[in-house]
Amino acid sequence: MKNLLRPDLNFRLNGRLWVETPDDRFMGIGRLELLTLIQEHGSISKAAQEMGMSYKRAWDLVSSLNAQSATPLVQTQTGGKRGGGAEVTPEGQQLIQEFRALQERFQEFLRVEATRLL
Repeated sequence: MKNLLRPDLNFRLNGRLWVETPDDRFMGIGRLELLTLIQEHGSISKAAQEMGMSYKRAWDLVSSLNAQSATPLVQTQTGGKRGGGAEVTPEGQQLIQEFRALQERFQEFLRVEATRLL
């Protein structure tokens, strides 16, 4: 492909990675960030705020993640004397680790292919 590209232009290989069903997306970089921020803050609301996302959108994403997984990835606690909150379950933590590793391998694949093709 290198011989087909104009030498005066800077080309790059780009891509995004998702895990999805025919009906819905399960995991992607945005959901990874949301889960990571929920884990960090213990709150869906605070995670959404940091991402510049509405609470409803964040809640919908968490609901989608939980509905598509064999066990809940995020557990919530309603308010009260101690207030509400959210916790990433051990399964959610496993998903974070495995998707990060998958994302790293995908980025390495893009780097190798860019070197070969561009």
